[in-house]
Amino acid sequence: MLELFENELNNLKPILDQVTSASLDFLENIAEKATYISDQTVTAADLSDVGIGAPGSLEVFRKYYEKLMVASPGPRYWGFVTGGATPAAIAGDWLTAVYDQNTQSTQGAGDVSAILEKETIRLLCQLLRLPEDFNGGFVTGATMSNFTGLAVARQWAGERSGRDVSREGVSGDLVVMAGTPHSSVVKSLGMLGIGSNNVVRIQVPAGREAMDVADFERKLIEHQHRPVIVNCSAGTVNTVDFDDIKAIVALKQKYPFWLHIDAAFGGFAACQPAQQHLLAGWEQADSITIDCHKWMNVPYDSAVSLLRKEHSRLQVSTFQNSNAPYLGDPSENFSYLNFLPENSRRFRALPAWFSLTAYGRNGFEWIVQNSIACAQAFGTYIQSSEHFELQAPVRLNVVCFRLKSGRERMPVFLDRLNRRGKVFMTPTLLSGEAAIRAAFVNYRTTEVDILIAIREMEEVMRIL
Repeated sequence: MLELFENELNNLKPILDQVTSASLDFLENIAEKATYISDQTVTAADLSDVGIGAPGSLEVFRKYYEKLMVASPGPRYWGFVTGGATPAAIAGDWLTAVYDQNTQSTQGAGDVSAILEKETIRLLCQLLRLPEDFNGGFVTGATMSNFTGLAVARQWAGERSGRDVSREGVSGDLVVMAGTPHSSVVKSLGMLGIGSNNVVRIQVPAGREAMDVADFERKLIEHQHRPVIVNCSAGTVNTVDFDDIKAIVALKQKYPFWLHIDAAFGGFAACQPAQQHLLAGWEQADSITIDCHKWMNVPYDSAVSLLRKEHSRLQVSTFQNSNAPYLGDPSENFSYLNFLPENSRRFRALPAWFSLTAYGRNGFEWIVQNSIACAQAFGTYIQSSEHFELQAPVRLNVVCFRLKSGRERMPVFLDRLNRRGKVFMTPTLLSGEAAIRAAFVNYRTTEVDILIAIREMEEVMRIL
């Protein structure tokens, strides 16, 4: 063995102790860490012939690159619907790296960590009050989860037109409908060869991002002789608007279509009894996207794709490794090799399993309720402010607002606010108009953080 490797294996504990110390320094002081980094300069170095070892690499990282790490898991990082990382999730994520499983099979020789993944999916469905009618697996994020559900939907649509799409390619027969699809849905349609421009847009009522159900039915009638895939939003990114899932499911009885629900973070509203009505009927979906590194507060990257068990044959025909005999016969046993896009996957289920078992239903109900309360408190400030106004009602956990006057100054205001490093928000467009968006999903966020953000906003307006 190379001497460097042997030395590090013999000194593994002190090395990991140093990593633990660096980690605690970041996490224990995260409320004071910057949410924006102004000094982004780095000094490039060439690859050396002789390595400096793990302790040396840690020293270099902390000296030159740690400064680039923003407080995205912190309480005032309100951009991109970014969750934090709970202690249990961090424990699971560290052990994911230690065990280094390529999670695939639930039986046979070698790695069988998929047994725990399937158990995690079962617990997650219980948390979200979904029946055990779904197969599920972990993917990198909402984009790949939407891709997975829509890929199987494409296979379903192909069969209705007499085609095996995974073998023969896409035809022009299928129709995709949506009201306010997330960008990852549109991106997935491009990757699937359906075409990101080929979405039949359903009208949305004024001031809403949810489908007009009457217009949706008109479109279904218009395309009733073609296979239809419907993307339903369960929590839009700007205003957390929900399509009327119950009404959409009712139409599914009259007009057969594939129902895909993008519930990336909105699905966790099922944890809160007062919000469960928003998801009424979602158990009838054909596929569902759930993002865990948002409201579940596990580290990146982590999402779940749920597909009805009755579609297992379609799922396998979409993703099977039919020309790889060394991987075994896909009909012999369950394997994620044949149920998801990736052949190689890290043990993403472990942080989620740790979180579910550590905090239980009450823990996640509290996280959701706390986020909603923080959004309401921030929204109340916006409503009473002389400088700002809401651009949409605060429906759940996202606040969309703008300047009351001098709206052309909003990019300058947001840039100056973010550069102060105390709070981070993102720009967006709502109904074609510029807006600022603050998303609340982090379990660390408290009323104190709202007050800090308000103080920062008032100060920027004072000097703007």
